[in-house]
Amino acid sequence: MSIKNAFYAQSGGVTSVINASACGVIETARQHPDKIGTVYAGYNGIIGALKEELIDTSLESDAAIAALRHTPAGGFGSCRYKLKSLEQNKAEYERLIEVFKAHNIGYFFYNGGGDSQDTAYKVSQLGDQLGYPITCVGVPKTVDNDLPITDTCPGFGSVAKYIAVSMREASFDVASMCSTSTKVFVLEVMGRHAGWIAAAGGLAADADNDIPLIILFPEVKFDQAKFLAKVDEKVKAHGYCSVVVSEGVKGADGKFLAEAGGTDAFGHAQLGGAAPVVANIVKEALGYKYHWAVADYLQRAARHIASKTDVDQAYAMGKAAVELAISGKSAVMPTIVRTSDSPYQWHVGHAELKDVANVEKMMPAEFISDDGFGITEACRRYLQPLIMGEDYPPYKNGLPDYVTMKKQMIAKKLADFSV
Repeated sequence: MSIKNAFYAQSGGVTSVINASACGVIETARQHPDKIGTVYAGYNGIIGALKEELIDTSLESDAAIAALRHTPAGGFGSCRYKLKSLEQNKAEYERLIEVFKAHNIGYFFYNGGGDSQDTAYKVSQLGDQLGYPITCVGVPKTVDNDLPITDTCPGFGSVAKYIAVSMREASFDVASMCSTSTKVFVLEVMGRHAGWIAAAGGLAADADNDIPLIILFPEVKFDQAKFLAKVDEKVKAHGYCSVVVSEGVKGADGKFLAEAGGTDAFGHAQLGGAAPVVANIVKEALGYKYHWAVADYLQRAARHIASKTDVDQAYAMGKAAVELAISGKSAVMPTIVRTSDSPYQWHVGHAELKDVANVEKMMPAEFISDDGFGITEACRRYLQPLIMGEDYPPYKNGLPDYVTMKKQMIAKKLADFSV
């Protein structure tokens, strides 16, 4: 029996550590040439498989692959593209099988969040439904930290660190100017339904840093009167106030404060603009001078300030995915299992893809303070270890020295396929 090749792809919004998972997959596969042949990376995710645009990672040097560990974003390109069910779009699945057969691909590694794990699960079922054996393992990734079963998701710890640092630094800035200038600073962060990233802003304040913070979670309906009273209270007590608002905050009517209209490729409402909405509410009601900012791509691209814990876990998930595959496991996803908060201890486990796909893990109620505007000590104990440690990339000429893949494609064997 010939040794099967592997297909690896990145999916959805990229992170500062998704390439560390790619590094884990490719380096581990290279250590098992008797089990896995060439690792082909999809150019722009699953679309690369459908269009037979496969990057030959064997043409990338060991040094280049190793450098992926400290390089942000998606080294091979990502996409927002959700496969429909087999019944709804059989042609796409038949195309995947055609491409896999043409290039002797027997392993499928899909690196992404909830929608991506759903895709991985659907592909894992192809062996039974279309008569082609494929070992399929999901690799967890999402800054939103909303995958179930795993204690945390690679990508989240680094975003949490970025937001906590940014809120502390911005708050120091506002505090120094508040007597004659800005009194309210509002930072908008990612998080459509789950408030994990917003919660990370709460780490900016601690026993040594008495920062007046307000957090607006998507899990807590926005109460304008209550919010304004809290802002006024903080400003009068401290001279200023810093607000972290999740893009997914909803009003009492159930509508997003930031709904921009339209949906993305996964069918989710497109959001953007919660910070200016909140800041304007403050100005109109209280008259306080404000500034607002949107972290947007900066929060997920900031590899220069990544959490070492996150980098290590991202690599471990890629490595474990290959080890699970060559041990015969399929339709699974490696997970992070926490065994202790302090000292922080964890190990690798795994979950069934059917239990992960399309399930969102929300913030537990016990992580949100009674007034709905802050985090509890239980939340702090959960979050703190995830931002620990520094893993700076190498610098050159004063800037991070990141790697760019050659992205050399293999020759196509099939007819074109439109996506």
